[in-house]
This record gives sequence, C-alpha cells and structure tokens, in this order.
Amino acid sequence: MFSSLIHLQITFCILIFSPLAFSRISPTNQTLIFPLTIHNSSSTIFLQQRRLSSSLPLKIPFTHDVTLTVSLTAGSPPQTIKMVLDTGSELSWLHCKKTSTSTSIFDHAKSSSYTALPCSSPVCSTQTQDLTVPAICDKKANLCHVAVSYADGSSLDGNLAIETFGIGSTRRPATAFGCMDSSSSTTPEEDAKTTGLMGMNRGRLSFVNQMGLTKFSYCISGSDSTGVLVLGDARLPSLPPLKYTPLVTKLDRLPYWDRFAYTVQFQGIRVGSKMLPIPSSAFAPDHSGAGQTILDSGTQFTFLLAPVYNVLKTEFTKQTKLVLTVDPSFVYQTALDLCFRVGSTKLDFSKLPTVSLMFAGAELTVSGQKLLYHVPGHGSDQKYCFTFGNSELAGVEMFIVGNHHQQNVWMEYDIAHAKVGFANDVRCNVI
Repeated sequence: MFSSLIHLQITFCILIFSPLAFSRISPTNQTLIFPLTIHNSSSTIFLQQRRLSSSLPLKIPFTHDVTLTVSLTAGSPPQTIKMVLDTGSELSWLHCKKTSTSTSIFDHAKSSSYTALPCSSPVCSTQTQDLTVPAICDKKANLCHVAVSYADGSSLDGNLAIETFGIGSTRRPATAFGCMDSSSSTTPEEDAKTTGLMGMNRGRLSFVNQMGLTKFSYCISGSDSTGVLVLGDARLPSLPPLKYTPLVTKLDRLPYWDRFAYTVQFQGIRVGSKMLPIPSSAFAPDHSGAGQTILDSGTQFTFLLAPVYNVLKTEFTKQTKLVLTVDPSFVYQTALDLCFRVGSTKLDFSKLPTVSLMFAGAELTVSGQKLLYHVPGHGSDQKYCFTFGNSELAGVEMFIVGNHHQQNVWMEYDIAHAKVGFANDVRCNVI
C-alpha cells in the first residue's frame, strides 16, 4: 500500500472459486478447499494442509473507500471486520487495541480460536523473512513481534498470531496476521473506517498464499460504485478477451526493489495518438531497484518517476489547452501538481485525450473521468487535478499504477503462470 489518499465509497461483491491454504501449493485447475489443522506441541505451531471437497461459488457484498475494503469475519464467535484489499502488501493485520484513531478493532480476547505465535514458531522464524521488516522476538513476552510502515508515514506494530477468518459462510482456520496494538496514522479519520488490511502480494504470508490461490481477479466500476472480486479462475462467459503482460521476478534483495510486488515491464505512454518520446531506459529499474513498476490496489492514483511524469504532464497540458485552464498555484496532496480551474461550468470529459500505459504485451487505457479528480470543498470555483502524480514528490522511487486507473478494467492476477491480464472498458456492474 502506498498511501490512504481520499476515500471513495464503492460497493463490491466477492466470487469465490478457489481454495484456502496456509502455504504455497502447486498450481491446480480444480476448485478445491485447503483448510488447516493446527498441532501445538512444546510451544511450536505446525500447520498442515487438509484437502476437502469443492465448494460452490459465494457472492459476498463488500465496500470500497479509496482502496478496496472487504467485509469478512474473524474469531470464534465471529466478529465482523473490514479489511483493505492491498496487492502492494504482504502481511495482513488488524487493529487489536482501541485508541483515539483506531475505533474499529478486532477483540482477540473474546475469541477462542485466537493464538499469539511464540518466538519459537517456524512461522515467526522462517516465513516472516519475506516481510519488509522481518519479525523479531519480544523476549519479555516470548511473542513474535511484527511492524509495518507505509510511504505516507503511517506505521503499526504488534504480535503475529493465527486466527479463523470467515468469508461468507466459509470459515478458514489458522490464518496468520498481525494483531496490532500500536499505530501512527497520517489520515486517522479515514483509517478509523476499517479494521485492518489484507495483504495480497506474492509473499509467503500474504492472504493469497495462505488461501492457496493461484489466480484472482477484480473489476472496479467507475460509473456506479460497484465491483467484483473473484478468488480463483473467473471463467465468466461475459468477460472479453484479456491481454497479458508477464510479471517480472527479481529475487535479489535491493534497496528499492519490492521482490513480492506485482511488477510489470513498463514500455511507454501514448497520449491520444501521440507516442511520447521517452527513451526505454527511463522505464528500466536501475542497479538499486529504483524504477520498478508495480500494480497496487492499495494506492488510489498513479505515480510516475519525474523524467517520465514531466513529459506526460507537458503533453497532456498541450493537448487540453483549449479545454482546461491550468491553476499553477494549486497542488493536491503534494504529488498531484497539475491542477485545473474549471469554475461553475460542466466539464466535457469526452474532449480529453486518452492516456495509454504500454506494457509488454498489454496496455491500460485511461480516459474520461479517470483522467481528472474533482477536489472537494471549493464551491463554485471547481478544482480538478490530473490523476497522474510525481513519484519523487510523493517520496517513492517507483512507478505505481493505482486503483483509480484500474476502474472499468478487468484485472486478472495469474500467479501460477506469472502474468497479469487486462481487459479495458469493461462494465463491471454487469459482469
């Protein structure tokens, strides 16, 4: 997750076609369920897969602020929680202690299925090594201590634990997560609306790997605030053909490289019919990993490194000069520095040029209302900002494709075959 920028309210539903399991499993085309049994011996937690029969697909409503927010349950008896669906993070976590900024919490003391993991747990000593900040032992309590931090300055820490999570009528035991009792937030009012975060990247402790998923998809509607998440192989007859781009895998530990993100090869940008004159080297990561391109459902807007962003900013301004009036004095949330003064007139989005992000084998098109964000609170003096921002102004050294530009796009993450599929201009509300 890059940041918790501006929260939008979106209603979603989940379709579940796939198994749950704790560790990575071999790719399978079957619809299977892999719940877990727990064996506790000498303070060591062991996790064992147990194959059950197939289950029918489940449809579950959930909500979305700036990020996708799924409603599910945790604990025994079940407690309703809301978790941000974040393809840019690994560790799932819940607020476990009520504070002035964390009012929606999971009360683990009321759950009979909650187990805090000790330092000796193999999950603590081995599987947390994928985390940006590996777990450490809280020797005083003999508990596995975890901490997470994000680019917007938010941070949390607490203990690693396992708990039973429920998705619809299906309950999954022994899911590892961070039970956080301390947090610092740059957007406390917005963060208070959710109980935690569901990490969906490719790390060992992500929800994806704990569920044993080899594929998942989602579609965010930009027209009526609805959407759908599919866990497993969608195989929906109404889906248009997808274009695929391979996932880039780099196992080296580099200062600015996220090894478990959904990384793709960025090749260029087209504005209208004009291909921007940007050298391929501008999109290539350097020796430190800076310049990586990731798909992140936990970030709202799209951020580009300055050399690329500046070319796009100049061309978009040039092609819209007869439609939009630049307001050079207005900057939105530090990194969105191309903003426009619209006044009380109604903006004709059809006159804006389409911006196409070109990847190896596929492209993502951004058009119409997805190009501009209406900044609230300015009355008749309406302000709109370009929904591409400058990564360096945001304090990150990567290209990030956020969820705002994934609206009306079917996004398929095929983990088994290391690729991501796109289908543009999809009516998500009728899928």
